[in-house]
Amino acid sequence: MRRANREITIAILAKAPIAGLAKTRLIPALGPEGAARLQQRLLTAAVQTALEVGAVTLWAAPDYSHPAFQQFAPRVRLACQPDGDLGARMLDAIAAENRPVLVIGTDCPALTADHLRRSADLLHDGIDVVVNPAEDGGYVLIGMRKPEPRLFADMEWSTATVMMETRRRLACLNLSWREPARLWDVDVPQDLQRMRAENLAHLL
Repeated sequence: MRRANREITIAILAKAPIAGLAKTRLIPALGPEGAARLQQRLLTAAVQTALEVGAVTLWAAPDYSHPAFQQFAPRVRLACQPDGDLGARMLDAIAAENRPVLVIGTDCPALTADHLRRSADLLHDGIDVVVNPAEDGGYVLIGMRKPEPRLFADMEWSTATVMMETRRRLACLNLSWREPARLWDVDVPQDLQRMRAENLAHLL
């Protein structure tokens, strides 16, 4: 077993696949039920990928009572996402562990186990923070050896400036970081065509 497998937690922040509430920006293309099915498949793919690499904590919203979360209970730790913005929820997921943590969502089916292993190895090699930027200006993964609240406080989440501001803060805090891969999220109808083009149509 590789070193990273034993000593890393992957925290997955996920919403329940409820029709009308899940993947709302994709409802015009898929309908409420179709968008919820996609969320279910993305959730399953993210959990299966993470389990290849290390221990998994599934941070569920609004809670973990939904069958989509309960099906993983024997293999992952379930937790309810706390109140607060995205930054507060990611910080809580990192602070809940006493070892390095990778935080991901479920919107990036291009994120593979190899991406997770590479990020974990960088943390174990002494890098403070690992970030995989997203093409839309945010990021699809952040990994840390220990929590740093100033990376998350008062951030304008879901904007094209998140990654740029994160880099600025990392530099100001004198933290070492790496960006091992730039990936993409599934957020809008155009992303569905990309899924088909990149052999991810089985998730649709």
